[in-house]
Amino acid sequence: MSRILILAALPEEADALFPGEGVRTADGFAIRRLAVRGHALAVATCGLGKVHAALAAGLFGGDADLLLMSGTCGALDAEAGRAYWLAEAVQHDYGTVRPDRFDRYRAGEWPAGEVGEAHFAAMPDPGLGLPHARIASGDSFIACPDVAAGLVRGLGATLVDMEVGAVAQVAARLGKPWAAVKAVTDTADEGSSRDFHANLVRAARAAAMEVERLIAML
Repeated sequence: MSRILILAALPEEADALFPGEGVRTADGFAIRRLAVRGHALAVATCGLGKVHAALAAGLFGGDADLLLMSGTCGALDAEAGRAYWLAEAVQHDYGTVRPDRFDRYRAGEWPAGEVGEAHFAAMPDPGLGLPHARIASGDSFIACPDVAAGLVRGLGATLVDMEVGAVAQVAARLGKPWAAVKAVTDTADEGSSRDFHANLVRAARAAAMEVERLIAML
């Protein structure tokens, strides 16, 4: 039986996964454990931001065969309301501040010298049929079209969130595969906070349904 850790930042995102199933425990984080199609699943509500996500991934991912994230995100250059397979993740706030620019490096590596590729690659898509995206993660909620446009230009990112890049870094450190599916709540502009709250439950379930399909394929 394979062991899969599924992380979700918010209770609404975690509860949208296999709703009503499993046994709830508390190990510093709210966790729901269940068995689905020969997989032992632990659904952990990790909290917002890179530190929470990395802490939960590190604490509970050591004996997992796969680290998986489900939830919501903002659109930088992507279609509102869609769920996406996150093929690549990058931390947009990791790098070196210079007088005339901000150079980004792969999180965890020494931020100096020639700038190279900063992203982490997810496991191969097993055939969900979702559009692929690169997500930019950082400890700030993006509600500014100018900043959003800069992330598109500088990183080639199409989505933005606050956690996936950290989970990808932990997975790389642990030598484990990772995957993520997120659905769009907002368009990273002045109305994003309002749109996020209005669309949270719908988007969380949209992502969760695709994660449930993914589990059935593994």
